[in-house]
Amino acid sequence: MNKQTIVKSFAFGLAFFSLCLEASAQTSLFDFTGKVVDQSGRGIAGVVVNDGVHFTRTDRQGAWKLSSDTVVSKFVSISTPSAYQLPQHEGLADGFYVSVGQLVAKGNKHDFTLEKRADAKDSFYYIAISDPQVRNAAEMKRWRQEAVPDICETIDSLKQSREVVAMTLGDLVFDNMGLYPEYKESVKNTGATFFQCIGNHDFDLRYQDLHNMEAGTPVYGEINYYGYFGPTDYSFNIGRAHIVTMKNLNYVSNKKYIEALTGAQLAWLKKDLSYVPKGSLVILNMHAASWNKNGKDGNIRNAAALQEVLKDYNVHVFCGHTHFLQNNEVTPTLYEHNIGAACGAWWAGWVNQCGAPNGYIVVDVDGDNLKWHYKGTRRDFSYQFRLYNKGEFPTQSSFVVANVWDWDSAWRVVWYQDGKLMGDMEQFVDRDAERASQVKNIAKVPLTGHLFRAMPADGAKEIKVEATNRFGEVFTQVIKL
Repeated sequence: MNKQTIVKSFAFGLAFFSLCLEASAQTSLFDFTGKVVDQSGRGIAGVVVNDGVHFTRTDRQGAWKLSSDTVVSKFVSISTPSAYQLPQHEGLADGFYVSVGQLVAKGNKHDFTLEKRADAKDSFYYIAISDPQVRNAAEMKRWRQEAVPDICETIDSLKQSREVVAMTLGDLVFDNMGLYPEYKESVKNTGATFFQCIGNHDFDLRYQDLHNMEAGTPVYGEINYYGYFGPTDYSFNIGRAHIVTMKNLNYVSNKKYIEALTGAQLAWLKKDLSYVPKGSLVILNMHAASWNKNGKDGNIRNAAALQEVLKDYNVHVFCGHTHFLQNNEVTPTLYEHNIGAACGAWWAGWVNQCGAPNGYIVVDVDGDNLKWHYKGTRRDFSYQFRLYNKGEFPTQSSFVVANVWDWDSAWRVVWYQDGKLMGDMEQFVDRDAERASQVKNIAKVPLTGHLFRAMPADGAKEIKVEATNRFGEVFTQVIKL
């Protein structure tokens, strides 16, 4: 049986069961109950449980109860407390949710089991990966032979000192549901606990998403994703951080979508955060960006409403979708990292639309503080900018050009000519030269604002560029003219 047949059979099975379930659910709600217990069977009090709409907390015995409409709610999930290990199976986040179909099959009851941490720490590493976006066997091969080994090597190094959590930020595949099994296999047993977020290419393009379909439908755009990865909106806790993942795409079928959160989702997020002390560190993962300045037409439509929900917290948002690295300092307590894609510009080469290398971001979380570095695939962490010599950047032929992809306002980029400090490089907006060289119509390459230039004097022999990030780390490159 080939993978496409497996996925079709899987989807049919889900649809058939869902049809039976919805027929029953149309006349009544289900009262779901259960417990959250530790490995010895003792109840854990105060664990937040939700069905995508309604929330509750476990009582002193660890018991929970929710009245759920299975037309709307497809999962019941817990927000794992930081004192407990993140549930996983073969390195994939699992065991923190149960489908409503499984609940009904088990008599409307389910117990979640958590393992107490021997030593709960406030520090961990967080890896965010955007857009593997594999559409066929050739691209899957590149993902598995280039990106995955690099990620695993990074995890191997990091896990020696701290726990590692990984999050793929959507577009796991490119509209090809038949590749879900191999994608899932590719991120097993990496040494990190791997979570997923849905992207616009992760929907079954034959259908609208659940909230757009007719109530009680047995099929919808997320149905395959649900079967492999569980709910699209969920949260968990580790260290002092509360981590939330959300779908922020209004999918209307056949690759058409609107970047947006629904009102129901914003209400869900507000309820989820009501259990988190104000001022806490919140990490929010979504596929599409909200506050980009370049390419802002791809921002979610209700970014202002989202910002209002987040206003009382110290928030870092991680997203992808654009294949373009851009940092957005929205407020002193709201920072958005729109990271480069693992596939770059759709596996066309080794760079993203903005010239950032194919890669991912590694975040050092220490209590409430974050320190991050973008990691290019097959590159060292020290590779934080690309330096073009005179004549290598066609539209700036008289200049030396630096593309500093993880730039934000706290960076400083200076240059030296033959050992003499010349000052700050001039920031400008243009299209990255390497990416522009890969396309026939350069107008399709977006402009980037993280470019810097300096014009060497006639007779100069050597240029050195120093880029200092917000953490005081200095990255240097030297070129001979």
